[in-house]
Amino acid sequence: MTRQPGPEAPHPTRPTGPPSLTALLTLLALLPALCALFVLTAPGARAAEGDPAVSLSKKEAGKGGEITVRGSGWRPDALLMLLICGQSTPERGVIGGTNSCANADGRAVTTDRKGAFSKKLPVTEPPKPCPCVVHVATVTGEEALADAVFTVAGHPTAELPRQGGDGKLAVLATTRLEGDSSLLTWFGAPPARRLVLTVGNLGSDPVEDPVFEIGTAHGVYAPQWEERQWRGTVAPGGKARIELPVELSAGAHGDYQVSLRYGDKVLAEQPWGVGRPWGVTLFWVLLCLVVPAAVFRIAMAVVDKVRPRPAGAHRLRRPTAPTAVIAKTKTKTKTKTKTKTKTNANTATGTDANATTAVLPWFTPDSAPSENRPRPTTKGQA
Repeated sequence: MTRQPGPEAPHPTRPTGPPSLTALLTLLALLPALCALFVLTAPGARAAEGDPAVSLSKKEAGKGGEITVRGSGWRPDALLMLLICGQSTPERGVIGGTNSCANADGRAVTTDRKGAFSKKLPVTEPPKPCPCVVHVATVTGEEALADAVFTVAGHPTAELPRQGGDGKLAVLATTRLEGDSSLLTWFGAPPARRLVLTVGNLGSDPVEDPVFEIGTAHGVYAPQWEERQWRGTVAPGGKARIELPVELSAGAHGDYQVSLRYGDKVLAEQPWGVGRPWGVTLFWVLLCLVVPAAVFRIAMAVVDKVRPRPAGAHRLRRPTAPTAVIAKTKTKTKTKTKTKTKTNANTATGTDANATTAVLPWFTPDSAPSENRPRPTTKGQA
């Protein structure tokens, strides 16, 4: 028997519909990992690991020498300042702030994409005695700093001042701003005042030469802090009157907030309303009026100089009798028309003679020809 060919059974095929749920979940799980891998492998995208560190090529050098400062672990592309500071240790930091550092001979450096740097620093004597350090700190952005022990050969050495951990300052009276604005402030000079307050030492240790921070804030902006050191000592349980200078930028105006901070504590805040420098506004208004007027006058003078003129306009007209003489003649003529005819004729003759004399300036009344003048005698006549 032969088998009759019949319809073949259909072969199983894969579904051509949308992908399965398992594939979608797998793709979503791998997507964050791929993004993280891309970010980590991008050049300069990975932040420096660990705390900032500083190393020196020499631990000791004399004035006039030079050392190489190297650092790692800093924020990428960060601007740093390098200073040699006295009266400082890595444990206690820079006592007295940057007033203890040789600021004039400092250097600035920018870290690379890995957060490292290398910079040569000249050796100078700081204003305070050693122990000394090479102080490295960020200028902008998040605050970060590091210190490395360094010895300036030949520079005096003294013990560090006793740490006044128990010295606490508090404001005892209302703060105020003293001083007046000068005439230059009306024209945009920096406004300046003195912040006056009375502080007391509530601790058991004296506070010597405290370093305050004064911040000025305008509107909703954060305050900009600047260090101000007060020279003096506040004994335990004592009080002192402190005056600190406050200065704004040139042309500043509006409502400002002056804050005083000691350590991590804000001691006082004082509002300061600064008037607008109307002299600057007046200057710009006058400038906008005078300059266009001057340009207009110059342009009109140039146009009048170069404009074309009609032919013959430069020739002078023939001189005529003065207007006053003509008006006087007309008045006399109208007045004498009411007289007799003979008088009118004589007046007309006299008027014609006067007009002729006026029109002919080369004859004067004495030299004009006349019939009544005697004839000149000829030679030989008596």
